[in-house]
Amino acid sequence: MKAIILAAGRGSRMKNLTDERPKCFIELNGKKLIESQLEAIRAAGIHEIAVVTGYKSEMLTHFGLTEFHNPRWAETNMVSSLACADTWLRESPCIVSYSDIFYDSEAVILLMKSTSPLAVTYDPSWLSLWEKRFGDPLLDAETFCMDDKGFLTEIGQKPKIVDEIEGQYMGLLRFSPEGWREIKSIRNEIILEESDKMHMTGTLQRVIDANNLSISAIPYYGEWGEIDSAQDLSVYQK
Repeated sequence: MKAIILAAGRGSRMKNLTDERPKCFIELNGKKLIESQLEAIRAAGIHEIAVVTGYKSEMLTHFGLTEFHNPRWAETNMVSSLACADTWLRESPCIVSYSDIFYDSEAVILLMKSTSPLAVTYDPSWLSLWEKRFGDPLLDAETFCMDDKGFLTEIGQKPKIVDEIEGQYMGLLRFSPEGWREIKSIRNEIILEESDKMHMTGTLQRVIDANNLSISAIPYYGEWGEIDSAQDLSVYQK
């Protein structure tokens, strides 16, 4: 099992906090986000780790990770950055982590145990966290619905009511080579401009709509968080 951290973007919503450093260098409780991610991934037993770089890529070299670089990071989205690691994704299962989140090793282990071609972790207890972050949880929450077997049926849409949300997607996934082939097939069917703009959740929804394979949704009850703004730091600060 390998792991890939997606760290190409600047994180413009962090404003001046990312003027001189990539978003994964934001510190929470005295530790860089990328340091927390590496700690959790290695504690789960994964030691082949890559990072997809873009903005301020030179600052990530000293971690000694395999590097895949997205030279078009400023004009493309996360799935295009992930595609830069195509050689790994074609060869073996990979855990994929956003670089602006934190979690513990149990979240990674849960994904490692999955046998689904595509799997995501989610937070079933999301509501209280979103209320702390946004006041009104519907300001930023996205739909996340499953069938009775725990497979995703909808993700990433704008909900009208809280009941449309059975959990919140965390930005931590597992891709098998089969799952990656399905995503490549979907991307190959659309024009480059549209492909460049595809978010991860939008891509997963396209997989659901194509109905060629299922996406397993794995509940995670441990500590985690997403740092999407300067205000988020105060929510998670101990």
